[in-house]
Amino acid sequence: MSKLAGKTLFITGASRGIGKAIALRAARDGANIAIVSKTTEPHPKLPGTIFTAAEEIEAAGGKALPLAVDIRLDEAVEGAVERTVATFGGIDVVVNNASAIHLTGTLQTPMKRYDLMHAINTRGTFLVSKLCLPHLLKAANPHILNLSPPLNMEARWFAPHVAYTMAKFGMSMCVLGMAEELRRQGVGVNALWPRTIIGTAAVQNLLGGDELMKRSRRPDIMGDAAYAIVTRDSRSCTGNFFIDEDVLRAEGVMSFDAYAVTPGTAPAPDFFI
Repeated sequence: MSKLAGKTLFITGASRGIGKAIALRAARDGANIAIVSKTTEPHPKLPGTIFTAAEEIEAAGGKALPLAVDIRLDEAVEGAVERTVATFGGIDVVVNNASAIHLTGTLQTPMKRYDLMHAINTRGTFLVSKLCLPHLLKAANPHILNLSPPLNMEARWFAPHVAYTMAKFGMSMCVLGMAEELRRQGVGVNALWPRTIIGTAAVQNLLGGDELMKRSRRPDIMGDAAYAIVTRDSRSCTGNFFIDEDVLRAEGVMSFDAYAVTPGTAPAPDFFI
């Protein structure tokens, strides 16, 4: 059964990596995907644009709407929401995936990078959720899913990169607050985070290189986990900080070898796990 057939997903950062994996899994059901991202031209180290993602989504069986959007800009997000609703008739699921990352200590963090992370991660998540909410309230099974870590307020998660952790935990605090705020209206608000490093182009080219890539899992595991969450009943599935493995185990998946970038290699744990 195609649970997301005809449903509309508004996904930020969907031109590559985890965002695109979530889009492609929904596309296999025949979903409509608003690809909300800044990337219109290929990056030398981060391949993929909103247009190449749209081609893959259409090939997978979905309908795609590529939208060039900087989620730091209120007017740009407003326009993207309006175009999505005009094209597909509404919004059923919001996936706040877009994030900026800069893993440095306090003295090594330029304020420009601090501002970027907070503007995209925390403020962007709040803005996108706020502007999509009037349409989610009209949907039959509305979900907001933030790609952010569990709210474990321990020093070890902050000490190596205070600014980044603050920005990502801001996304998680949106889950904590909005889930309770919107509970009676039936909007499911949850977080999803990987147990292991996910092998994206950003990991290979900007963070860990080939060695970390070998110990990573493919983004498909996050696509499958996100699908399992947003197809659950939004009234009973809300306020959770999910880990991808746990979600899929609940769906009956017992082996994760198929997700390994390098089969037989022990995966590296994620930063916040």
